[in-house]
Amino acid sequence: MKIGFATGAAMVALTAGAAGAQAQDEFTVQLKWLPQAQFAGYFVAEEKGFYDDMGLDVTIKPGGPDIAPPQVIAAGGADVIVEWMPAALAARERGVPLVNVAQVFDRSGMMLTCKADTGIEAPEDFEGKTLGVWFAGNEYPFLSWMSQLGYAVEGADADVTVLRQGFNVDPLLQDQAACISTMIYNEYWQVIDAGLTPDELVTFFYEDQGVATLEDGLYALEEDLEDPEFVEKLGRFIAATLQGWEYAVNNVDEAAEITLEYDASGATTFEIQQRQMQEIAGLIEMDGELGKLDPAAFERTVDVLLSGDSAPVITENPGDAAWTHEAWEKAAEAM
Repeated sequence: MKIGFATGAAMVALTAGAAGAQAQDEFTVQLKWLPQAQFAGYFVAEEKGFYDDMGLDVTIKPGGPDIAPPQVIAAGGADVIVEWMPAALAARERGVPLVNVAQVFDRSGMMLTCKADTGIEAPEDFEGKTLGVWFAGNEYPFLSWMSQLGYAVEGADADVTVLRQGFNVDPLLQDQAACISTMIYNEYWQVIDAGLTPDELVTFFYEDQGVATLEDGLYALEEDLEDPEFVEKLGRFIAATLQGWEYAVNNVDEAAEITLEYDASGATTFEIQQRQMQEIAGLIEMDGELGKLDPAAFERTVDVLLSGDSAPVITENPGDAAWTHEAWEKAAEAM
């Protein structure tokens, strides 16, 4: 079953009947990070009225360096969160029963970006080097990769020095690290904008290294999913959100303009958001069943997190309990 998410007037006609008899239900989504094109689909869904058409009054809560989405939802601060699967499964193993209810991004945008003059040409050259990593749930794929490579990252005999990287690219620019964590839609271009050229850089995409894990998915609490009314409301939220994502991918410039309106920091420009949106579009598979988690991709992520010679990210496969298609199927019905 494929879902084609309509846009514009056609979408309104489709959704009006689905939500016309329903009151506006309040619903809150917690984003993983600050407003940027990484979350354009949610902003577009709000601004184009897709949530309204589904009978929802949606609050979009921005994230940030001091905000952990699993903690927010565990404390009752959100109905659903945007999170990377490694962080979600690690939180689940620690007692926060997160369940993947939709998977927007199909490919990983995470990479290590290194200066070529450090002599790094391949992962075996990481030994003895300082590597910058974010520690906000984003460290899990990196730690799994290092474990698979057989590199110790702690103690006096560590093979690599791990720098707890701030959310900027300064460690690379200031030669504090040989490599830093970057996203293809964000920090990589910050490095380029700072004056370095692609020829001066060596990049390692997690996808190319066979250690890519699923990023930006939607997660709800297991106990909430036992309530049919919640699942139905969640289905409407997913339907409107995926409409937002389809519109964003097909209207990059408009999506960038909408996203910019949500950036209260004033630190970005239309050009930055436009470039981000172009890169984000490459991470979303539009030809298949948009937003439906591929169980095989789930298992690949779990295998990465369980693998390695040192401590794995998770200690056991959570199985089918960690994901469900039920809300996605409700979204299909709402359309």
